[in-house]
Amino acid sequence: MRANPISATVNYDEDGVQHGFLKLPYSHDGSAWGSIMIPITVARNGDGPTVLLTGGNHGDEYEGPVALFDLARTIKYEDISGRVIIVPGMNYPAFRAARRTSPIDSGNMNRTFPGNPAGTVTEKIADYFQRTLLPLADYVLDIHSGGKTLKFVPFCAVHFQDDKVQEEKCVAAMRAFNAPFSMMLLEVDSTGMFDTAAEEMGKIFISTELGGGGSTTVRSVAIAKRGVKNFLHHAGVLAGEPEGGESVALYMPDHRCFISSETTGLLELCVDLGDVVMEGQLLARVYDMERTGSDPTEYISPMEGIFAARHFPGLIGMGDIVGVVAVKA
Repeated sequence: MRANPISATVNYDEDGVQHGFLKLPYSHDGSAWGSIMIPITVARNGDGPTVLLTGGNHGDEYEGPVALFDLARTIKYEDISGRVIIVPGMNYPAFRAARRTSPIDSGNMNRTFPGNPAGTVTEKIADYFQRTLLPLADYVLDIHSGGKTLKFVPFCAVHFQDDKVQEEKCVAAMRAFNAPFSMMLLEVDSTGMFDTAAEEMGKIFISTELGGGGSTTVRSVAIAKRGVKNFLHHAGVLAGEPEGGESVALYMPDHRCFISSETTGLLELCVDLGDVVMEGQLLARVYDMERTGSDPTEYISPMEGIFAARHFPGLIGMGDIVGVVAVKA
């Protein structure tokens, strides 16, 4: 297979803390011999586990970038045993543009794996993670939130896996992260995801959804920062034990959990995030914006559980997620 065109200005095998770039050549109207410069930090102190920390997989999700840019400036190699690789803005063009997807090729990084070294910009970045960074890693944390169109209760998540030994290792890492909620997550579609690529390699992989709406809160950033530190403790890269606390265990038994809009209009939510809901309870109404006097379409909870995610903007389109109901474990 063709070599990936990305080159790293850091040395993954060198002790110390290095701040540099993943340099991706990109010729365009504004720069004939230009490059996309993706920030990266590598901290290494001898032999030990390698932890890969990523944010900005979707460019309008900010808890990850905030927590990881902060970690990159404060991490000291004397405090660790092993290696930490930090990429705060994984889909860097999307991150710079404050978009879920890349403004260059419309690429959704989390639907592009395993990537292609001869493909689009997004495919080249995915291929570099697939063939260079993931093979280095023992533990992987990919920090997400809801972006501009979703909002979540703050949870750390793992997936149900065929390999139950690997699944249990991921569950232990999720518990160590210790978000307010811990979710056994069912994906709408797992094809092409970073998560899937890491899990298929046998990596201990966890992800998060820590808020949304295209911004952060003091609480959501604090959860991210504490969770990253806990994850490093759990991996054995930082000495000591993870900071404990109560985490509500949730799971998604099937695709009934996803309530999708079958209409376009004005959204009225009838429950708040984190509320306990009953089967048959009214979750939301969607009003026709074109005329007055018509009854709204009502969306009902398919099961008893926690209202764990919601559509964020006030207007909703056909096919958008109204909300997600997860079940207490």
